[in-house]
Amino acid sequence: MHDLSTYQLSLIAFGAIAFGIWMLIKGGDWTVDNAVTVAGRSGLSKLFIAATVLAFGTSAPELFTSVNANLSGFPGVSVGNVIGSNIANVFMVIGVSALIAPVVFSRADVVLDTVVMLVATAGMAAAVVAGILPAWGGLVMVIALAGYVLYQYKASKLDVDEVEEHDAGSRFPGLMLLVGILTLLIGSEILVQGAVAGGVALGVPEAVIGMTLIAFGTSLPELTACVAAARKGQNDMIVGGIIGSNIFNILSVLAISAVAKPLLIDPRFASFDIYAVVLVTLIFAVFLLLVGKIGRIAGVIMAACYIAFIIAQYTVVDSFLANTL
Repeated sequence: MHDLSTYQLSLIAFGAIAFGIWMLIKGGDWTVDNAVTVAGRSGLSKLFIAATVLAFGTSAPELFTSVNANLSGFPGVSVGNVIGSNIANVFMVIGVSALIAPVVFSRADVVLDTVVMLVATAGMAAAVVAGILPAWGGLVMVIALAGYVLYQYKASKLDVDEVEEHDAGSRFPGLMLLVGILTLLIGSEILVQGAVAGGVALGVPEAVIGMTLIAFGTSLPELTACVAAARKGQNDMIVGGIIGSNIFNILSVLAISAVAKPLLIDPRFASFDIYAVVLVTLIFAVFLLLVGKIGRIAGVIMAACYIAFIIAQYTVVDSFLANTL
């Protein structure tokens, strides 16, 4: 029996990656549509649905992928996925959405969410610098997330006459929600194994694979949902969804990964990547708290910066870190 060549391994790996991403997109669609349908019937505001239900639904691929990667012995994929996804959410998803139509929103409505996002990012930065997120640290993050969601729920409950119908899901939203989650679970396993195999075949570090290919793939549900919202002029869904997704990525995805198994963090993340995600989050916060609008020019710049970040990961950054770490 002959061993497979690097080319053959790469071909199989990228086939698995493509199929895994497709499953994550479909699973994300089913999860989001039916979760919004279920939540909408309970009478909740659009901003709350976007910042919690929609954000959790679109973060589900990151959750399943990161927990699976950490339990499988690939913590670099797990951490890289969260950092890369938060960068992709702002520069790619918001950038592309703003290209379709300027994203205009009320600054007063997003103050609390923005502050929580900044605090969560600071917590992640502290864990990266320390080189570990222990199980107790993950548990504290999960409890903080539960408190945030509970507060938002109480603050966002609508009167009965304000309730809007959300019928994007199927006739059996509860059942299809479970099908969507199962699809995400299977898709994440295929994506992780395919990405790691592809990285090994090509000699690419797992941290880079996590921050680029997997982060992009697991951010596709956010991109799909926000592009659809941009076309319909639902700016609350775009802004709330991305802020919420970035919060959930840290306080649930990273945290639950650590609760499942203490998360050992590669020193390379503290050398460049954590600074990149903190800078991106601060830029986003400036728009949220001081500007109140993300126009097409800003969208072009954001999208260009994301492309530059991806290119840098495979060229300048990796070579630099290889020589310094």
